[in-house]
Amino acid sequence: MKPNLITNVEAFVTNPQRHNLVVVKVETSEGVTGYGCATFQQRPLPVQMVVEEYLKPILLNRDAHDIEDLWQMMMVNSYWRNGPILNNAISGVDMALWDIKAKLANMPLYQLFGGKSKSAIAAYAHADGLTIEELFTNVDHLIQRGFKHIRCQLGLYGGKNHDMHMPATRLDGEYYDPDIYIQDVVQMFKALREKYGYGIHFLHDVHERLSPNQALQLAKDLEPYKLFFLEDILPPNQNEWLAQLRSQSTTPIATGELFNNPMEWKDLIINRRIDYIRCHVSQIGGITPALKLAALCDAFGVQIAWHGPSDMTPIGVAVNTHLNIHLHNAAIQEVQEPGETIKEMFKHSVEVEKGYIYPIDRPGIGVGFDEALAKEYPVKYRKHEWTQSRLPNGSIHTP
Repeated sequence: MKPNLITNVEAFVTNPQRHNLVVVKVETSEGVTGYGCATFQQRPLPVQMVVEEYLKPILLNRDAHDIEDLWQMMMVNSYWRNGPILNNAISGVDMALWDIKAKLANMPLYQLFGGKSKSAIAAYAHADGLTIEELFTNVDHLIQRGFKHIRCQLGLYGGKNHDMHMPATRLDGEYYDPDIYIQDVVQMFKALREKYGYGIHFLHDVHERLSPNQALQLAKDLEPYKLFFLEDILPPNQNEWLAQLRSQSTTPIATGELFNNPMEWKDLIINRRIDYIRCHVSQIGGITPALKLAALCDAFGVQIAWHGPSDMTPIGVAVNTHLNIHLHNAAIQEVQEPGETIKEMFKHSVEVEKGYIYPIDRPGIGVGFDEALAKEYPVKYRKHEWTQSRLPNGSIHTP
């Protein structure tokens, strides 16, 4: 097979709509260009630097056909491995290489993987409100659009509509009271089931805001309301507690969006302590490791629900779609739909139709990228106050 040599690697950082997005471009001797998502919005410039200063020199003049070998080389080249900066940088290249391979084959990426396992993937959107009435309004809107899976939050992560007992002097941050939050969540799902019955699948994201014992209590209290899943009930460094939770509660558990090291998910999967893995594809290093993770999950009955936040490019959303359409154990996809500027920058962005995302039938990943327009929206740094989560006494808690 004629080699297809890598002739250039470049990373773009752009901020078209609140979030810093990172796109990697790989050019080849056969004249085929690929694009990949490398977005780590809190630290975009280090990702760009790793791509252009460290990965590009070892990739130039290598055969773009050899995706597996190039992925392994990029991962071990720095000796110390994993982490969000390195993994996202590798992911951008990895996705671009898969994009190139599928374009050369003149087929959509999911066909290159082995074709469809389903007609479409169910999507879930987010409904939030500071009051239950506001939440109901947002849920109604999504139901009218055809969504049958809806993630519900009352006052965002941990709740923000609380009358908390706090010290007179306070450090900067976003405060929440776990005890009030737990009560509110249980009452929220009671109200949702009373209004909507059980014809809608409801989900909830704890966002690691609880202690292990509080997490166990919440999972048990929510059992009567039959959640589709309860997400990130614990921070990764406390996931050993999931063994106790699994033995005491039937509430389905999803986790993994913060994972970037296989050692973080291997034990949870082989011991069947979770129902859904929620990894962010670029955070774990791209398509190559995502396919391997999915195969491991399939063997142990764990389903896939890739992370799908607003701080990822439509290229990343399309990659999730190709994986979902191919993978038999892909169950559902989180989605936050892009604004008009992003749609203009990324042609053929994925859209949701009555609660489903359908296969992409363009060659490659199937999403374009307007490099000139991206340069009109330069990187912007903000402090990300939401990551400064604090308990009422002022101590930092995982965000």
